[in-house]
Amino acid sequence: MKRILFMILRLFYIAPVYFWRLWWYSWHLDRYDDDKCFAFLKDMTTRANKAGRVKIDVHGIENIPEQDGFIFFPNHQGLFDVLTFLESSPKKFRIVMKKEVANVVLVKQVRLLLRGLSIDREDVRASIKVIQQMTKEVKAGKNYLIFAEGTRSRNKNELLEFKGGSFKSAVNAKCPIVPVALIDSYQSFDTNSIKPLTVQIHYLKPIPYEEYKGMKTTDIAEMVRERIQTVIHENEHK
Repeated sequence: MKRILFMILRLFYIAPVYFWRLWWYSWHLDRYDDDKCFAFLKDMTTRANKAGRVKIDVHGIENIPEQDGFIFFPNHQGLFDVLTFLESSPKKFRIVMKKEVANVVLVKQVRLLLRGLSIDREDVRASIKVIQQMTKEVKAGKNYLIFAEGTRSRNKNELLEFKGGSFKSAVNAKCPIVPVALIDSYQSFDTNSIKPLTVQIHYLKPIPYEEYKGMKTTDIAEMVRERIQTVIHENEHK
């Protein structure tokens, strides 16, 4: 929380403008296309991260598919995770957020600008509809980001179980899966510190449909989890 306030204080001269534009865009989505909204969020996030003394150390940009229609599957450490993607990803993406945070002030506006979906994991029927919508959009060439753990890990850089259901859209869309390892992202907002911080993001080699075709979603989830955990263990103390 301290770092969020620190960001705002250091950007006091322009923060009101960014907040106003964020709300304005979210109220008038029909006037702004994906490119315009993503460019605005990237600019706002990059400035906020710099003001908050957070450096994003990016690895594996070359692994992001050139052709749209893929899904990012990162580990989940907290609210800062999305800001890490917004600054580092050269490709625009949409997002799936759990219902509990999807309508939190500011988070909601970011979700709307990303044309993101809200999922209620306790409502099976509603979850199926979200998966179907996501599948349809990925097939149409949209990129997505979904946190397969379902909720953030509270054990620093250790991972929770990856949920097999999170991978159903990838299977149905027959699209590339892009595992992503986040390291120390939890320190940004979940520790009471404003010390300079480096957050690592590693885009791993994409997994084409041919590689996971015929696998159970639970097995796909474990494969992706293992690849991410390996990268975290190799890099977390650098």
